[in-house]
Amino acid sequence: GTGNHHSALTCPASAQDIDKQYVGFATLPNQVHRKSVKKGFDFTLMVAGESGLGKSTLVHSLFLTDLYKERKLLSAEERISQTVEILKHTVDIEEKGVKLKLTIVDTPGFGDAVNNSECWKPITDYVDQQFEQYFRDESGLNRKNIQDNRVHCCLYFISPFGHGLRPVDVGFMKALHEKVNIVPLIAKADCLVPGEIRKLKERIREEIDKFGIHVYQFPECDSDEDEDFKQQDRELKESAPFAVIGSNTVVEAKGQRVRGRLYPWGIVEVENQAHCDFVKLRNMLIRTHMHDLKDVTCDVHYENYRAHCIQQMTSKLTQDSRMESPIPILPLPTPDAETEKLIRMKDEEVGRQRGRAGAAGGGWALPLAVLTPPSVVPALPPSSGACRRCCRK
Repeated sequence: GTGNHHSALTCPASAQDIDKQYVGFATLPNQVHRKSVKKGFDFTLMVAGESGLGKSTLVHSLFLTDLYKERKLLSAEERISQTVEILKHTVDIEEKGVKLKLTIVDTPGFGDAVNNSECWKPITDYVDQQFEQYFRDESGLNRKNIQDNRVHCCLYFISPFGHGLRPVDVGFMKALHEKVNIVPLIAKADCLVPGEIRKLKERIREEIDKFGIHVYQFPECDSDEDEDFKQQDRELKESAPFAVIGSNTVVEAKGQRVRGRLYPWGIVEVENQAHCDFVKLRNMLIRTHMHDLKDVTCDVHYENYRAHCIQQMTSKLTQDSRMESPIPILPLPTPDAETEKLIRMKDEEVGRQRGRAGAAGGGWALPLAVLTPPSVVPALPPSSGACRRCCRK
C-alpha cells in the first residue's frame, strides 16, 4: 500500500494532464505569421538624388529585379530642361513563399536644372497626396481593403564629388524629414579611397546635426537580444551614412563569380564589406528594419499629418458655428481647459452608467463612443514630428 502510494506521487504527469493545463494562446504568433504570409507585404521605397549617381543600378542590386527595362536615357540638354517627375514602378516579388509588393518611386529631373530652388516641391506634394488618400480611405466606409501607398523610406543619394552636403541636399532633406524616413547614402563610393570616405561621412554627420535634419534613427536593441544582433546594430549606426556601390554585371574574382565592377587596377565587389556598405544597407532595409520603417511611417509621420488634418477640420467647424449663430458667443476656453472639462464630464457619465448597469445586475457599461456626441470632439493639442521623434528616442 505505502510503496504503491509513494510511486503514484512521484510519477510524471501524463500527456493528457499536461494537455488539460495548456490553454493554447501560445500559438498566436503562428496564427499571425500564417495570416501575414497569406496576405503578403507591401513596401514603398523612394529614391532621390541628381542624375548619374547610380540610383537605378542600386535598386536593381538590392532587389535583383530590373524595374527600368523600358527606360529611355536622356541627353544632357534634355535633362537640364526636364522638370521633376514622379514615376512609380511596382513589382511583385516572392521568396520562400513570402510575397512582397514592392513599389519604387523615382524622381527623375531632381537637381538637374540650372535653378534648383524648391525643386523638391513635386516630391513633397506627392508624399502629402499619399497621406491624404490614406486618410480618406481610412475615414470611409470600406476600410477592409485599404491600399497603403505611403512612402515608407527615402534613399537620398549624395554626390561623392563635393565636400559634404550641397544647398539642394539640405533643402530636400529639411523639406521631407518630417514626412518620410530619410536614409542618406554616399553614391559611387568606388570613386573615393577609404580615408576620403571616412572624412566625408564625418562631414555629412556634422552638417546633418548643424542644419537640424532628422534622418531615420535606428531603434535601440532590446536587452534580451543576442550579442551578434547587438554588434550588427552598433555597426549599422557607426556606418551611417552608408557608402554604396551598385552593379548589374557579374565579374570573376579569385576564381569566384561576383557582382562588381572591373577596373584596370582591380575589382570592386558590391557585396564585399571591405569595399562598401552595400550589404549593411541591404540588411538594414530588408532583413532587419523594414517593419520598423513601416511602423515609424504609420505611428509618427502619418499620425502627425492626421493630427494636423483633424485640427484644421475642428478649427473650421468652430469658425463656421460662430459665423452661423445669431447669439453672441463667449470666447472659448483654451484647448487644455476644454479638454480637461470634457474628460471630467465623460468620466462622471461613464461612472453613472456603470453604476446603473451594476445595480441592474449586469456588468456592461455603454461604450464611450455612444456617450460622445460628434459635436464635442475636443481639438487635439498641437503636435510636431520633432516632439514625437524626441519621445521615440
